[in-house]
Amino acid sequence: EPICMSRNEPDRAERYKSTREKLAAALDQHGWDGGWYRRAVTDDGYWLGSMSNEECRIDAIAQSWSVISGAGDQEKARKAMQAFDRELVDRDTSIARLLTPPFDRTDPSPGYIQGYPPGIRENGAQYTHGVIWSIVAWSKLGEGDKAFELFHMLNPITHTQTPLEVRRYYGEPYVMAADVYTKEPHIGRAGWTWYTGAAGWMYQAGIEWILGIRREGDRLLIAPCIPHDWQQYKVH
Repeated sequence: EPICMSRNEPDRAERYKSTREKLAAALDQHGWDGGWYRRAVTDDGYWLGSMSNEECRIDAIAQSWSVISGAGDQEKARKAMQAFDRELVDRDTSIARLLTPPFDRTDPSPGYIQGYPPGIRENGAQYTHGVIWSIVAWSKLGEGDKAFELFHMLNPITHTQTPLEVRRYYGEPYVMAADVYTKEPHIGRAGWTWYTGAAGWMYQAGIEWILGIRREGDRLLIAPCIPHDWQQYKVH
């Protein structure tokens, strides 16, 4: 809208606004599953990311983007993020899954994702850059403790504190990995390190959302969302 108005195109601005409102209403009506947001629907009307599914009962991306997009009902979006925290975050292994349970025998197949074994890469593992969006979502909800807990959990240093953890994680502790696997015998192992998508989003999550330092146009916005036990921080 602001872009259209700056170009003196009020009719286009109104058309986009109307379309946005209709889309948000449709998503609210059809995308809400009672406890979280569904992920997708096939051409035949079969839902993915619904609590009625045996595979891909819940997906992290739909929950995070219900907050990030601003299109989700506030109460439902917060409930969706609580479902993400409950269903997808495994604090015993310090892994946050992209979805659960993994695809294996879903018919019709959702596509190439089911070509990966369950618990590998996008198929039920921690697909890191997708899960990082949850840090942004928690920050937008003002939940600094949740945001930083997840940031700390996804930090590769957290996975390499002891020789045993180093052998299990296997990847370099100083770069982001695209994936962390969730299936034995590979549970906790990093895959495809030096992944720029994960690194870029991790940087944004930490700097722009937890520390809250980001540029909007020609202005610098300072809007921290830090844990309650932080007394202060300094940035140079």
